[in-house]
Amino acid sequence: MANESIFGIHGTALALRSQRMGVLASNIANASTPGFKARDIDFQAALRASSVGGPTDRAVADATLYRVPLQPSMDGNTVELATEQTAFAENAVAYQTTLAFLNGRIGTLTRALKGE
Repeated sequence: MANESIFGIHGTALALRSQRMGVLASNIANASTPGFKARDIDFQAALRASSVGGPTDRAVADATLYRVPLQPSMDGNTVELATEQTAFAENAVAYQTTLAFLNGRIGTLTRALKGE
């Protein structure tokens, strides 16, 4: 709980973005796997569920949904590579932004503790 008061919601957001990155990477890796169903984490829903005191793993499980493809493939694979790559890139930028904020916060706390 001490981390939540120091970092606010950003620590949870970083963990959720990391898990989403894994799901999106799995989609990209399985773009050629017949019958593979692409999934994604509804980041906002997971963050809301985590912020009301629910465990992060449960929030992620509840917010993980299957993608509905715009053009289904004949082999049953629902991965649309362009969609996945775009989502991955957007999530990576948001991850880096959250990480930069946390690094700045840690730097501020370190300077405060040193009395600078």
